[in-house]
Amino acid sequence: MKPYICTVLAIGLFAIASSCHHNTQQAQQSSTPASTPSVTQVATPALPAVPAGAKVFFKNLKDGEVVHSPFTVEMGVEGMQVDSAGPVKPGSGHHHLLIDDGDSIATGEVIPKDSTHLHFGNAQTQVVLNLPPGKHKLTLQFADGMHRSYGSQMATSITVQVK
Repeated sequence: MKPYICTVLAIGLFAIASSCHHNTQQAQQSSTPASTPSVTQVATPALPAVPAGAKVFFKNLKDGEVVHSPFTVEMGVEGMQVDSAGPVKPGSGHHHLLIDDGDSIATGEVIPKDSTHLHFGNAQTQVVLNLPPGKHKLTLQFADGMHRSYGSQMATSITVQVK
C-alpha cells in the first residue's frame, strides 16, 4: 500500500506543479505586447494662425544697403510676440535668418538648422554676421515654438552688398 500512496502523491504533486506552470504561461501570454496598453501619444499642436497685419522686418538694414563685415542685423516683428522655442503659443514665435537661401520657408515646414539657416530660439532679436564680400540675400523668417515656418506671410527679404 505504501508504494501505491507514494505513486498517487507523486502524480498529484506533478499535476499541481503542471497546473501552476500552465497558469504562469497563461499569465505571461496575457501580458504580451498585443494586450499591453499602447503608450499615449502626444498630438502635435496645430500651427497657430498668424494675426491679421502681423509682419517681420529688418530694423536697421534697408534693401540694397552697403555694409562692412562684421555687421549687426536687428530683427523686428509686429502683431506677434517674440518668445523662446519650445511650447507652441498662439500669437508668438521666434526669428530665423536665411542667408542666400530663398524668399521664405513653406508654411508649416520645420526650418533646418545649418550655416545658412540661423535659429534664434532664445528670443534673440539681433545677431552679428561676418559674411564674405559680395552680394547676399538675407531673409527674415518667423516660426512657432517648434521651428515650423509661418510661411511667406511672416518673411521678408533684403539684399546687402558686403564690402
